[in-house]
Amino acid sequence: MARPSQNIDQTLLQSGRELFPHCGCCDLSLRALTEHAQVNMGMFHYHFRSKDNFLSILLQSMYEDLFQQLQAETQHPGSAIQRLRQTLLLLARLLREHGGWLGRVWSDANRGDAIANQFLQKNGTRHLQLILSLIQQAILDKALEPVAPMQAFTFLMGSIAAPMLIAPRVMQLGFMPNMYQTQMHDTVLSDSGIAERVDRALFALSAFQADSKRSSLS
Repeated sequence: MARPSQNIDQTLLQSGRELFPHCGCCDLSLRALTEHAQVNMGMFHYHFRSKDNFLSILLQSMYEDLFQQLQAETQHPGSAIQRLRQTLLLLARLLREHGGWLGRVWSDANRGDAIANQFLQKNGTRHLQLILSLIQQAILDKALEPVAPMQAFTFLMGSIAAPMLIAPRVMQLGFMPNMYQTQMHDTVLSDSGIAERVDRALFALSAFQADSKRSSLS
């Protein structure tokens, strides 16, 4: 007879969600995890067998939550450019909320951690494909000027996504004066700051080709 779960697996995963942004794959210890979850080590091994298996399940579950939200946003009614804008707004807000653990995954992958690398290899292109499809449709709809879709994607990510990962890390390091930290919160990380960057980036993509054509004729 199988032993009842009593939601112990979910308790451990919730503790993993809370600890992972501070520890990452490399530094998350099973002792710290089980103490945080108030679960004995035997129950951890019963549910997950190993730390690597636990981390794989944890990362995938966290990513699926984000991906499903993005996927739902791309399927809302409206034109491709409207759906692209809303998806970019949501992406930036998700990065603001979840940038801690996402940044840890990248850091661990750079350190050669096998689980982090496997996670990125499995999931790295899924959100890219969602956004690229909207970019391509917006170009077909003539809402964006013709531009290589990957060029547009990297421009948008540099304008919109990168600040959501970099700014919190800069503030966390503690060398930014309080005045600038306030400005960072108000003008970079806020909903209004995100919306301004999204609109500026989409405007730049729509205006670039037109400006290039005018320059070639002058």
